[in-house]
Amino acid sequence: MPRITLEHINKRWNKFYATDDVSMVIEDNAFVTLLGPSGCGKTTILRMIAGLETPTTGKITIGDRVVFDSDMGINIPANKRKVGFLFQNYALWPNMTVHDNIAFGLSNVKEVLPKIDFEAKTTAQLGEALSRADEVKQIVEDCRDKDGKIDEKRALIKLIDGFTISMPTAKKLYAYHAESGKDFSGEAQKLLAAAADARKTKGLNENYEYVQNGEVVKEERKLTKEEIDLAVRRVSRIVKIGMFMDRYPAELSGGQQQRVAIARTLAPEPSVLFMDEPLSNLDAKLRLEMRYELQRLHVETGSTFVYVTHDQMEAMTLATQICLLNNGVLQQYEVPLTVYNKPENTFVADFVGNPSINFIEAKGAQQADGSIPLTMLNGLQLTFKPAETGFRLGEWFKERDASIASAAEELKKKASQKGYVEKGNKDEVFRYNIARVDEEDTPFDPSSMTNEDLLIGIRPEFIDIVEDGGIEGEVYGVMPTGMETTVKIRVGEFLLTGVVFGSDIFKIGSKIRIKFSGDTIMLFDRKSGRRIVNGELAI
Repeated sequence: MPRITLEHINKRWNKFYATDDVSMVIEDNAFVTLLGPSGCGKTTILRMIAGLETPTTGKITIGDRVVFDSDMGINIPANKRKVGFLFQNYALWPNMTVHDNIAFGLSNVKEVLPKIDFEAKTTAQLGEALSRADEVKQIVEDCRDKDGKIDEKRALIKLIDGFTISMPTAKKLYAYHAESGKDFSGEAQKLLAAAADARKTKGLNENYEYVQNGEVVKEERKLTKEEIDLAVRRVSRIVKIGMFMDRYPAELSGGQQQRVAIARTLAPEPSVLFMDEPLSNLDAKLRLEMRYELQRLHVETGSTFVYVTHDQMEAMTLATQICLLNNGVLQQYEVPLTVYNKPENTFVADFVGNPSINFIEAKGAQQADGSIPLTMLNGLQLTFKPAETGFRLGEWFKERDASIASAAEELKKKASQKGYVEKGNKDEVFRYNIARVDEEDTPFDPSSMTNEDLLIGIRPEFIDIVEDGGIEGEVYGVMPTGMETTVKIRVGEFLLTGVVFGSDIFKIGSKIRIKFSGDTIMLFDRKSGRRIVNGELAI
């Protein structure tokens, strides 16, 4: 499967930038989720790679083939990019059977394909199957119902799966009635000899393709009924819908319809499979089941999957890499656990994680020993200890200022170029939420903040309820789910969210004590919103 490269992709309508200078590489056989809030540019990126949307500027490469380049004037149409697209709406034809729905796209395929002697190939398949007549007999015998009658439909499907053949070939094999116990060794030898003779006289290779001067002969043609049926049966085995081939969409459950839509997308063997929120129409339980199916599908097909979702849990559980977007800008592109444990900024930290991260505003400066004493939660004194040995906060601020200056200089250079259009949907520092008992709107002006204005980020699982020591709090709310309990804790006028594993009983209004565990507590810069470093928070 190919690697996909995006270089400086911009897509704008007048002054609105749907994507703003997005560059990324989707590796071969990756499962990448495009994650972010509504309107952040996820679907636009997907559609531009697929060829359904034209970028304003930039370059897109699939494998070693440039499919779009604004400078070179290249724009390969969607039907030539060999990609599959699975939408939120399954769009199955209600008047077609499952088989015909899957086969629909294949019947219109016309491309340069090997020239094959299908008669000789079918003859060989029948000969090979009859040489294993005992297996054929056992498959058919296993399809008898309680009255001893053979279920022909079930037997045909099992023959298809057992010998990797098409339905027409399976019907020919079934017609021999191997269950009769007759000796088919002579018939098998006859068929195999006929196939071998055809290979010799017609110059066919082991796949029964015509060969001339050492090269496979190719011709522009449509797929035959045999090839279409083989493709349909192949994908139906992958998504486990072989028994539903003769049913209509209305006779299937939501999950089964989803499998049909996936099979239809896989049938043409796309090099890349794009999915735009394909599970959003399913109920919660079915969504969970289909996530497992998509994981299995990714491994079995070896395809590259690009998946759009706004559900961060879906992104975390499915992806090999998460591409997180906001306002058309790529915020972070990393493996899921890196995005969760080491977010680039407050937006990423807030968007990923359920329950959401706890943000606590603090003031402080680093001491000579590397620790950072902090004043937070209405005057409480705590100490942050960076996990990185020798970390110096002053040096980090210098690098931040240099980065901001460099970005401003780059923007100035772009603005001087011909055709530049100023971005109307301006990028701003993410306004994080500080949970309080009184949800009053507090001022937020990053430009007025100093280097002593810091922000602590604590994941709920790192808030421990302890017997002694720690900070005193009050149980403000409890949400037990069986395996774990989410607890809202009031500390002064602030609210913190903790997760307790198990089924402990908490009474609203009761007093408890909390500590912060681990060395993955996050320290952010309030001025820029960037994560500075992870570390411990000692009381």
